[in-house]
Formats: sequence, C-alpha cells, structure tokens
Amino acid sequence: MDHHESVEPGRVRQMWHLLEPLHALLYYAPEAHDEAAALGHATEERWPSYFAWRAAPLGPAGPLRVASAFYSFSPAMVARYVPATWAAASPAEVLAARLRAVDRAYRSVLGEEAVTGPALAEAAALARRAAGAARTEGRPIAAANAELPWPEAPHLVLWQAATILREHRGDGHLAALLSAGLDPVEALVSFAAIGAAPEPVFESRGWTASEWAAARTRLAARGLLDPQGVATEAGRALRAEVERRTDELAAAPWAALGPEDTARLAELLGGPWLAVIGSGLLPAENTLGIGKA
Repeated sequence: MDHHESVEPGRVRQMWHLLEPLHALLYYAPEAHDEAAALGHATEERWPSYFAWRAAPLGPAGPLRVASAFYSFSPAMVARYVPATWAAASPAEVLAARLRAVDRAYRSVLGEEAVTGPALAEAAALARRAAGAARTEGRPIAAANAELPWPEAPHLVLWQAATILREHRGDGHLAALLSAGLDPVEALVSFAAIGAAPEPVFESRGWTASEWAAARTRLAARGLLDPQGVATEAGRALRAEVERRTDELAAAPWAALGPEDTARLAELLGGPWLAVIGSGLLPAENTLGIGKA
C-alpha cells in the first residue's frame, strides 16, 4: 500500500533523524574498530571497515557496483578499498562481525539495562514492522539488507531495522538526485553550496580538486551556483526539491506503521538517540546532516 501522502514529511524526517545515529554507531564505535581489526582490516582510517560493513550485504561486489550503490564516493576511492576488502574477510564473515560489533557497541553506549529492557524490545518490534513495509524494488542496498536473516536479540533487531530503513531512504535519495540531474560529485558540491557542511567534510568522498571545480562550473552553467560557489535561489530550490522528494519516497514504511505506532516508536527512540549522540562518538560535522541535538 502506497498512500504515503498521508504521512507528514516532518514526521518522515524525524524518524530518519532518530534512527540514523543508531545505525551510524557501527562506523565509529571502538568496539566496531576492534571487530574490524580482528577481520584483518586496517583501522588507522575508517574507510576500510566502512566499505566492508556497508557493502557486505551486497556480497563480494566489485568497485563499480559499490560506487553505483553508494553514489557519492569517487570511483577511484572505492577502487582503493573494493574488492581488496573481500580478500581480508568474506562478506559472510563481515556480516557476522557486524552484528558482534553492534552488540558490543550498544551494550557499551546504551547500557545493559536498556539493551535488555522492555522499552527497547517494544521499539525493536515497531521498527521491524516499519522495515518490513519498506518496498525494495529499485533500492539495492535496502534490498540487500532486507534479505538478511533477522537476529534474535531485540537490540540487534532494532539496529537491523534502522539499517534497512536508512538504506531505503538513501536509495530513494539517489533516485531524487538522479531526477534532479545531479551526478555524484555535483550532489556533494550543491549540498556544500547550501551550507549543509563545510567543504572539507565532503573531501572524504575522494574527489580531486579538479573534479570538484569542474562540477562547480557545470552547476554554475545551470544557474545553480553563483561565481563564489554559493547556491543561487534556483540552487536552493533544487536541493529543497531533492529533500522533499526524498521524504516522499521514504514515507511508505511510516504510512504502513500508522500514526499512533510511529509516534510511539519516536517516543521510545528518544533515550537510545540521546545515549548515542551523548556518547560523542559520532562526528559533529558530517555529511548526513544529523546529530544536531
């Protein structure tokens, strides 16, 4: 059922803001770095484990497939980590380690009492229902995660549901970017141009200075940036349209869950959200536009 117009866009955005940190903890928690190191990944920088953790549901995918699915990373950067990562540990080994990492990180950050408590179990059940309603056609990363078996422990169910829902939103966001005619580097340049995050934050995506400059030139030619590289009114309007479309494409799971259960889930996620944001593990400046308490 696809009557997602009935869901307030603000609510759709709020659910993403609440769930994204619960997913993203995997990329920053020391427990996850430990598990990555045990797999044989270099952990001086976060990228070897990031590509492994996030791409593992796709199977032993090559760099073209991972760059396609992740969209905003330079293909040259992706090729530095993929498929080399599968030589260190197979996708199946990575998936098992991923759940161990989340188990340890959640116990550490949320605390044993919360992890085993009734509120988290209730949140996990609601999030799983929403994730089960996420349509996966044309959404490769959401589909890959939805295909995985569900873990038994409620805190791991919550993490997996959060992961399916954020990748469902992310896949829809890429559809919105494609519709707006924004290629991967233009997507970042146009996002930086509205002040979403400082440009150096986006440099982590691996594009060269000349690729970044060329994208600026293309966007300026479309009237989306001014000569200083700041978004014009048209540039801001296009980004607003991308966000509106992203919310619209992410609404179906919440329409299926219904307003009362969605509101209940939002309430139950408050404590875990505060614990993750309060842990200081997530970077204050990020390309996700989340975590601003």
